[in-house]
Amino acid sequence: MPLLEYSKWERFSNAIDNAQKSCENSGYNVEDHFPKVGKMINLAKGAKRSVLDYKLSRYACYLIVQNGDSRKKAIALGQTYFAVQTRKMELTEEEYDKLSEDEKRFYRRNITRKGNYSLNIAAKNAGVKNFDKFTNAGYRGLYNGETANDIARRKKLRYRQDILDNMGSAELGANIFRISQTEDLLKKQIEPSEQVATTTHYNVGKIVRKAIKEMGGTMPEDYPTPEKSLKQLEKERKRLLIDNKKEDD
Repeated sequence: MPLLEYSKWERFSNAIDNAQKSCENSGYNVEDHFPKVGKMINLAKGAKRSVLDYKLSRYACYLIVQNGDSRKKAIALGQTYFAVQTRKMELTEEEYDKLSEDEKRFYRRNITRKGNYSLNIAAKNAGVKNFDKFTNAGYRGLYNGETANDIARRKKLRYRQDILDNMGSAELGANIFRISQTEDLLKKQIEPSEQVATTTHYNVGKIVRKAIKEMGGTMPEDYPTPEKSLKQLEKERKRLLIDNKKEDD
């Protein structure tokens, strides 16, 4: 409320009400994004009283900004920011179709790298200590029981070669969905439990696999391994840049 320059709860609650309506109309569960929590405030003579408050999700914060008073500078800046970011995403999607397969691989590999970083943080907060077991649970669900080592052997990779660097863009896409959905569910996990988090990762992988099958898509393990890893392609690009620079000199 103070960050968005509201001084009175009554006015801020109007923005929350409108945001909740937007959330409901968009088909999302309001309670998932606007859970009510009690907050105690101090009154005169040491008395206390419970007042309504919310623990907002990121999506809820976005909706409140979109439904806030645009005469306030913070709200106007927020609305402009989201409009610009949306336009950037539209441009990215338009440009993505024009990329070559290798460029799509680089793009999606970068997403998986960032996604795995966020997923590991969520997993740690959810009580995970054995990250090898946790990671393999997701792969086993998505790849019909295969662990990371099994996938590497099937792809005939050398020791310590990254399996994600040796996937095509479509296979990376399936893993991006597994990663993002697991992270979202782990953030909703009420109490830290390594077993629950690991089982969640396995179940998400299995559900993604089922969805691919029901749509008639290619199973992740049936995708061909690209001839060159992204690490190889990156080395070739660097070598080409160095050669071009030498010619210019």
